[in-house]
Amino acid sequence: MLGIPVATIRTWEDRYGMVVPERNASGHRLYRRDQVEQLKFVRASIVGGVSAADAHRMLAELTDAGPAAIPDDETGTRLLILLADQDPYAAEHQEHFLRAEGFAVDVALTSDAASVSFGAHQPALVVVDLLLSGGAGLDFCRFVKQQGDVRVIAVSALAARDQAVAAGADAFLLKPLEPGQLVAAVRDLLGPGAIRRPAAADA
Repeated sequence: MLGIPVATIRTWEDRYGMVVPERNASGHRLYRRDQVEQLKFVRASIVGGVSAADAHRMLAELTDAGPAAIPDDETGTRLLILLADQDPYAAEHQEHFLRAEGFAVDVALTSDAASVSFGAHQPALVVVDLLLSGGAGLDFCRFVKQQGDVRVIAVSALAARDQAVAAGADAFLLKPLEPGQLVAAVRDLLGPGAIRRPAAADA
């Protein structure tokens, strides 16, 4: 189901004690839905270059902190963030932390899907990988900034800060992303009491 060897999950259970399932009368491990999500987070962190120990440490910090206050707009709806990233594992990693912070998240794995999502949902903020769809991230940054006052965080494994800023990005982060770094950048741009801004009027 998760693509993680059973022996690995048992080793994590014994070594870190973070995801410990209950056992039925036959001794089989029974994982709750939230524990499955925690294992998915650990897997995504490791795929993103984090060690197993650090992934469990981050999971512990996230669990101890609990969900942050939900940043609502004036209608009481959670602010929406669009993640446009061609790497599904990286997107899953980012999505987990942003949802834990109380944001609604939509994921797009191509520039076309990102454009459709943006037009349909008018997110409060966009996180875009500059390598999206073979390097279309800069064009997507420009597209978003032309639509109205929507914040953009550009991310890339390449040192492309100047290009990102020139394309209209409000911030640039170098991949692999530290979860706390991403959350801090989002909150800096939206503010603790941010409200959803109205969509730009059609020209």
